[in-house]
Amino acid sequence: MADEPDPGKRDSNDKENFWVQITRYTQLAFIFPAAVVVGWLIGVALDHWLHTTWIYLAGLLFGIAAGFVELIRAALRNSK
Repeated sequence: MADEPDPGKRDSNDKENFWVQITRYTQLAFIFPAAVVVGWLIGVALDHWLHTTWIYLAGLLFGIAAGFVELIRAALRNSK
């Protein structure tokens, strides 16, 4: 009898786990676009400062790469 889980506790943990998963996946929806925008803004600022017209593309690519790295890290963290 002492080894049986309390049904009320199990439901609470399942609901918490559900909401934790929702927040983790919602985080991905914000991190990827934010990384791209930040990379682009840094590139635009460097273009303005250095009087060039192409560095924003490098910043954009860097932001995309950073977004994918964070996406992969989050996926690996969630798969454990």
